[in-house]
Amino acid sequence: MRKLTVLFACLLPAAFLYAAGAPAAASSAGPKTFDVHSPNGALEVHVSTGPHLTWSVKQHDQPILETSPIALQLSNGEILGDNIKIQSSSVQSHSGDFTPLNYKKSVIHDQYTLLTINCKGDYSLLFRVYDDAVAYRFVTRKKDTIEIKNESANFNFSEDEKALVPIQWDYRDGKNFNSSFETLYEEMNLSQFPKDSLAFLPLLVNIGQDRKVVILEADLENYPGMYLNLNETQKGLKGVYAPYPLGGYMKSINYIADHRADYIAKVPGTGNLPWRVIVVSQQDKDLLDQDIVQKLAAPSQLTDASWIQTGQVAWDWWNDWNITHVNFKAGINTPTYKYYIDFAAENHLKYIILDEGWSDDFDLLKVKKDVHLQEIIDYGKQKGIGVILWATWHSITRQMDQVFPHYAQMGVKGFKIDFIDRDDQIAIASTYAIAKLAAQNHLLVDYHGTSKPSGLQRTWPNVIGYEGVKGLENFKWGSNEDQPRYVATIPYIRMMAGPMDYTPGAMRNATRDAWHPSELNPSSLGTRCQQLAEYVIFDAPLQMLSDNPTIYRKEQESTDFITKIPTTFDQTVALDGKVGQYVALAHRKGDTWYVGAVTNWTPRSLTLDFSFLPAGDYQVDLFQDGINADRDATDYEHKIIRIHSGDKLPIQLFGGGGWAARIWPAK
Repeated sequence: MRKLTVLFACLLPAAFLYAAGAPAAASSAGPKTFDVHSPNGALEVHVSTGPHLTWSVKQHDQPILETSPIALQLSNGEILGDNIKIQSSSVQSHSGDFTPLNYKKSVIHDQYTLLTINCKGDYSLLFRVYDDAVAYRFVTRKKDTIEIKNESANFNFSEDEKALVPIQWDYRDGKNFNSSFETLYEEMNLSQFPKDSLAFLPLLVNIGQDRKVVILEADLENYPGMYLNLNETQKGLKGVYAPYPLGGYMKSINYIADHRADYIAKVPGTGNLPWRVIVVSQQDKDLLDQDIVQKLAAPSQLTDASWIQTGQVAWDWWNDWNITHVNFKAGINTPTYKYYIDFAAENHLKYIILDEGWSDDFDLLKVKKDVHLQEIIDYGKQKGIGVILWATWHSITRQMDQVFPHYAQMGVKGFKIDFIDRDDQIAIASTYAIAKLAAQNHLLVDYHGTSKPSGLQRTWPNVIGYEGVKGLENFKWGSNEDQPRYVATIPYIRMMAGPMDYTPGAMRNATRDAWHPSELNPSSLGTRCQQLAEYVIFDAPLQMLSDNPTIYRKEQESTDFITKIPTTFDQTVALDGKVGQYVALAHRKGDTWYVGAVTNWTPRSLTLDFSFLPAGDYQVDLFQDGINADRDATDYEHKIIRIHSGDKLPIQLFGGGGWAARIWPAK
């Protein structure tokens, strides 16, 4: 790792730079202001510590955020951020590289300006100003446990801007903080934010002139996740947090918290609160290659991560175990899982998943009689295929001390943990505790039924999967005519937070007119090539093959292409895109490149610029929408061509379509 940190100023207790255009006063009395610039000067953050702490942001002197209040209200009546008395302040420049694990690039360059304001009352405020992002957090140094009644986080804009909002419609005026965190994005003006509802993160605001602002949070370890709601300006958003849960009830296999305290969190007196983050882009494609959550997350807690293996997975649940042309009854049983293992081995996958049904939902130590688990694990080991088990969050939290060492000793490689459906303090803290204990037992974790990632995947890199996305499973039961638009939207918003287990891979593909829901034989909306391109575009270190092995064997040409795509990469290049319209993205692993492009329901022509390739000639193995893909979405054309670095290649995408290629140096 290379790191450089330079102290620019340490003023006791004067403010940094200028207040209202004049030199800062050297006294602690009265309001103080700070103007801090990003390393390249593009972003400027203005912080005021008058009666109320506020921040605002400009880009090239154009407003991004207007004056927005910040505060932390404690249950004892103290408000951190009001009437601040500054003890010291400093501005530092940081520049360094670090190596992420299980990620879309092998090196992250981390460069920012850091403002630290140390306040009387044993707390500080940190502001990191990047060239394309701003983040702030509270840091406390108190002796006793802190009970936090509420946090004021505001994001005020100059105008009533358009936003893409993932609405939780059943918020019910503060009485429901249980959510699957899966919804399409609603486009609306901020003032149209619906009453009695909340938005979960990330959320995108279009501030005009091609500029976008995405609101996120990071390093959320022992604290509730932040929702957003309209604030009193009618042009801004404010943070809302699930109150601390005190009780609840079981609903099927899900624990519903319905009795909550009048505070949001209890935290140790000394510690860091989450980062509040905005990312600012000047062109949409910049959002496709963002590392801000990795930069802000706590570093890995593992001294040895060599046992963690990412890769592709044969998944049973989406295809309803519906294999055919076999001499046994397909279902949740040993022969079916051996069949999945055979398929995984033939196609060089890493794992299979035993989803819901292999055990008693409420007692993970009770395995169903038709599932001879040790036999399945041993058979997989012979074939080089690991086994991952599904479990509910409620059962894991009650049984993980017994379950993790028991199944790790049997040879299980990890757990897919489902139906968390909350992000209050208890739920978030449990994801860290589960990840830690799983790591101690060399077990991978894939969180489903959960909120977005916010840095846990860096801190505990055995967490290699996160749902928190309206994925392919929805095609089993409901109409999603806007799904291709969603597919062309989530890489700019949700994927910025981290891994996104969308679970692609449908081999039954349908046009908008032909699609219908089916539990037994589900199909996707959009073309075959859109499904293939999703393997390149979507960030998922643990990537599912969601359809059934029988169909993949019938579609071996598509299967061969999918299974050659890595799930982590050495380099990422954003090629082109418009939020909600289309995406074109390239990744490199070693000397091989992978390029994917998808569009919404609008057919479009794109030109891919291959200037990112090192000098030389290249072979291109590509899949593109077939000439009849608008009538039969399974139609595609597969061909191999030759290109040279710097070539510009025109491509055609049908409505709901895609384009995908593997590119390597020509011999």
